[in-house]
Amino acid sequence: MKTWQVHIIIIFFVCFSCDNESVERYFATPSSLDIPKLFEDNILAPVIPIDNPQTVEGIALGKKLFFDPILSIDNTLACVDCHAPENAFTDSDKFSDGVDGIFGNRNSMPLFNLAWNYDEKFFWDGNTFSLEHQAFVPVTDPFEMKSNWTDVESKLQQHAEYPSLFEKAFGASNIDSSLVTKAIAQFERTLISANSKFDKFLLGELNLSPEELNGFNVFMDEAKGDCFHCHGSDKNPLWTDNIFHNNGLDETFADLGLGAVTGDPADNGKFKSPSLRNLEFTAPYMHDGRFASLDDVINHYSQGLKNSSTIDPLMKKVDQGGVGLTDKDKADLKAFLLSLSDYDFINSK
Repeated sequence: MKTWQVHIIIIFFVCFSCDNESVERYFATPSSLDIPKLFEDNILAPVIPIDNPQTVEGIALGKKLFFDPILSIDNTLACVDCHAPENAFTDSDKFSDGVDGIFGNRNSMPLFNLAWNYDEKFFWDGNTFSLEHQAFVPVTDPFEMKSNWTDVESKLQQHAEYPSLFEKAFGASNIDSSLVTKAIAQFERTLISANSKFDKFLLGELNLSPEELNGFNVFMDEAKGDCFHCHGSDKNPLWTDNIFHNNGLDETFADLGLGAVTGDPADNGKFKSPSLRNLEFTAPYMHDGRFASLDDVINHYSQGLKNSSTIDPLMKKVDQGGVGLTDKDKADLKAFLLSLSDYDFINSK
């Protein structure tokens, strides 16, 4: 055998060996989502990007990043500061604090059941596509974490723990923003809420009170609450349609909502319908946190609707100011809405 042939063979085996080691480094432990029975029976499978499968190592890394202020410019603000577990991963303040104090004019959205957001449009106005891309935004927002990805990547790269954690999760020794957001998205997809009193009722595990049952009937009755069109039903356990609506908050719009994203005046004043799960923990309500209590929300739909050029057709009684619920129906509707509270979710480790 000629010398050059021997060299080629040696190079082949070295490269093959390196490739095998590289493949092993990229391997992470698959981790399927714990999909609740009600979700399996009533809605489609969750959205998991083919280039970001759920893994044990990726989820653990994403959780660490979510709770770590290292992503902010001065290491003082973490994702969890605006999305607290005890508040179903939202903020109890009307507007959250950024690194320089209060920012913006919108209330933080709660984070749960995000893997079933089928249109993959995030934020109140749908300005970002996919959970992975959503995680890019707060880091560089000048009113939130106020950082830049070059500095964040450098801090993570020089950290005592993160390089090995990224290696385990993605087989990558070089940390970049794409891997950071992929890990955070993996963690956020594990935030699943499906164990409220009403869920247990649907599974035949317990009974509702007469007030809660009447409240559910009010919710489903087109002649009364007429809430189910936007917020789901016992057949839609997400309790939202994840669609954008003008629900009669204003006659004119300081915040255009979806209209500012699409540029279509017909979308002005439209905002994403939030889930009605965990309302007990997520006050204040609406995109701008204008309502401090559930009673305020119910009163808005009962007698506080305001007409405008883009009012949703589902607000059928806007000319009467609302659906005009009796005091009893209001109280019972509130009782039903509170039965969607998932204490196991907010107390989960």
